[in-house]
Amino acid sequence: MPDTSKADAAHEEVQIAASPSMCFGIAADFEEYPSWAADVKSVEVLEHAPDGRATRVEYHASALGRSVRYVLAYDFAAAPRAFSWSLVEGDLVRAIDGRYEFEANDGGTLVTYDLRVDLAMPLPGLLKRKAAGMITGAALQGLKRAAEAGG
Repeated sequence: MPDTSKADAAHEEVQIAASPSMCFGIAADFEEYPSWAADVKSVEVLEHAPDGRATRVEYHASALGRSVRYVLAYDFAAAPRAFSWSLVEGDLVRAIDGRYEFEANDGGTLVTYDLRVDLAMPLPGLLKRKAAGMITGAALQGLKRAAEAGG
């Protein structure tokens, strides 16, 4: 398990005018991320659970002007209310641990995104914290657009 003690954390929430099940479905359909998550360039599911859910996924993304490759392991124990992930391996990152939570709220869904990220490149703490916040904010806005467009 990577040392995440130096990871920077971000917490974001967004209200989405779509059902929790739709929001969960979009967020858990990793192969579709390049269509709505701006920085994700390609995705390959490496392993599936017996129920068909992806449990290990490789991403190629752009971050801070660089190309980044990483593999995440997913935990669906709290599904369909939430799911989480942690870094298995990657370049330019030492930790990517996160969680999406989906709560019915005001006829839609309150989606919460918690992320701890530690980039392996030397950056001041302020820039690392800003990067974590930009990742969560962009992901939630992309998820909101996709869900409110009907998936």
